[in-house]
Amino acid sequence: MSKIRKGDEVILNTGKDAGKRGTVLRILDSGKVVVEGVNLVKKHAKPNPMRGVAGGIISKEMPVDASNVALFNRATQKGDRVGFKTLDDGRKVRVFKSSGEVVDA
Repeated sequence: MSKIRKGDEVILNTGKDAGKRGTVLRILDSGKVVVEGVNLVKKHAKPNPMRGVAGGIISKEMPVDASNVALFNRATQKGDRVGFKTLDDGRKVRVFKSSGEVVDA
């Protein structure tokens, strides 16, 4: 079970986009995450008429290391660390370290 999952709202801790919030789009095997609207770079794309891809300069999200993002806590409006807890019924859930509040409903 991963501390950060696809669809989570995270906040960036370090780097040029520190403080920006976004949703996790993908999680890579290398321990990196792709966050919507964060770590944007300009890529030069060659046109490919067979695929219907127009050429030009496109903005693309690049991966950031998972250690550089924190799960966004709506109650405190800040990034928070995540831990695990086993409930009485045997389910393992994610909890915020600061408050002990369950992340997953």
